[in-house]
Amino acid sequence: MQLYFIRHAQSANNLLWDKTGSGKGRSCDPALTDVGQQQARYLADFLLQGNPGLSWNGRDAQNVAGFGLTHLYTSLMLRAVETGMILAEKLGLPLTAWPDLHEGGGIYLDDDQENPVGQPGNNREYFESHYPKLGLPDTLGPDGWWNRPFEPREDRPVRARRLLDELHDRHGGTEHRVAVIGHGGFYNHILAVLLNLPTKEGYWFVLNNAAITRIDFPGEWIDVVYMNRAEFLPRDMIT
Repeated sequence: MQLYFIRHAQSANNLLWDKTGSGKGRSCDPALTDVGQQQARYLADFLLQGNPGLSWNGRDAQNVAGFGLTHLYTSLMLRAVETGMILAEKLGLPLTAWPDLHEGGGIYLDDDQENPVGQPGNNREYFESHYPKLGLPDTLGPDGWWNRPFEPREDRPVRARRLLDELHDRHGGTEHRVAVIGHGGFYNHILAVLLNLPTKEGYWFVLNNAAITRIDFPGEWIDVVYMNRAEFLPRDMIT
């Protein structure tokens, strides 16, 4: 199995932070900006390219022969869904929602005392009407996919381990090339679990908007092939 962790393209909250250095006025579930939409299209074109016969030694560590993705998953947060839908349409792949891919904290807004308060998130009717081609979990009903309190930090490594275990159940030991559209914070928890790093903070793996990290699982070990790959974006669109 090859795993491609892709961060969503630029969201309205990303732009807000870049402009102000603050999350004040943030949306609980922001959409992509115009730049984000363009980033996702550049990403889709990059993932679609193929040069059969140019790989060597069986690994093709820069995907010079192409990506050949077989599966595409997304978090249910809008910025990831919008990124994923652009990729799915270009690549001709079904896009399947995987709720555990969400960003740390879940869907929330801060109250007047700056305490995070969980919000419902979008429900099945919303997704079916706005993204009819998105594969939804059977558990998603009318009350919103989140609809619970803010996710505490100690729960995030547990979720990362759960997602990785399920990923191996679905695709381990296969030749599948699996792309997941997720978030920069949760990406750090995924890597911490994979690399057996301490769960407390003190490090940060940077992942730009729309950037790609590739990790291969050839057997009992893992190969970190590359991280934070974004050279396919124009320089003025790297965020």
